Amino acid sequence: MSAAPSHPSRRDEARGLWLGLLGVLIFALTFPMTRLAVGPQDAPQLPPFFVTAARAAGAGLLSAAWLLWQRASRPRRDEWLPLAVSALGTVLGFPLFIALALRQVPAMHAAVVTGVLPLATAALAAVRLRQRPSTGFWLCAVGGCALVLAFAWQAGGGGLVLADLWLLLAVLSAATGYVSGAQLSARRPAEQVIGWVLACSLPLTVPAALLAWPEAPARAASWGALGYLTVFSMWLGFFAWYRALVLGGMVRVSQVQLVQPFLALLMAVPVLGEPLEAVTLGYALAVLALVLIGKRLPVRAVSPR
Repeated sequence: MSAAPSHPSRRDEARGLWLGLLGVLIFALTFPMTRLAVGPQDAPQLPPFFVTAARAAGAGLLSAAWLLWQRASRPRRDEWLPLAVSALGTVLGFPLFIALALRQVPAMHAAVVTGVLPLATAALAAVRLRQRPSTGFWLCAVGGCALVLAFAWQAGGGGLVLADLWLLLAVLSAATGYVSGAQLSARRPAEQVIGWVLACSLPLTVPAALLAWPEAPARAASWGALGYLTVFSMWLGFFAWYRALVLGGMVRVSQVQLVQPFLALLMAVPVLGEPLEAVTLGYALAVLALVLIGKRLPVRAVSPR
């Protein structure tokens, strides 16, 4: 990512916060739009594999055009592996597991379970970067996982369902992709990182989208939701988010992401007509509290021997 100013002006800070909120709003609509695209089990629409490949292929084509317009330098040899890991996590793993899960569970269910993603990303980053988080951080991470499992258990009527496994794999995939992409962002602008991640995936995503092209007709609303996932969730949302981090400062703007699960809960009401229950809201608040506490606890670097 481009180096952010150490002391952004008030104007840039305000612009960064507004852009950050826009990016979070775009991402929050991802769950309702994915549910709308794939449809429930009793009224399936677009196949989850097709939605995953098609949204990535469309965003990859947009990214390739943008990289050419920007005359961005090609990735170096040592950057290909992190690009591949980031692509596997954010382009393939997260969208696919989310699409599979949302064929079986409501968007609100997915929003609560994946609310632990910031803690999972921080924990994985600490392991990859050889950092030593405090005991309190690990307690928050374990507590957050326990909360989402308890919620999934209750929502599943006293048991976990296959969709909960997909959601947990989605969290692990996204955290892995984010950490790998963040390491690359120290070498080149973050917008170029996500652009190359998507563009380099085209040899896989385009044929996959064509092979998985749906045979049964789907509603126009499902195709429209796929269009949103392609242009906004997979592409423009990242540009807004990364630009916000540069303008407003990473520490301040990143806190805006804490409201994303609640925006996803609220968006599921008008988009899908899902009822917002007090129990769901309570679990989301509890997860938010643990994430907020965990992000404020110290993480120390391990001194090399």
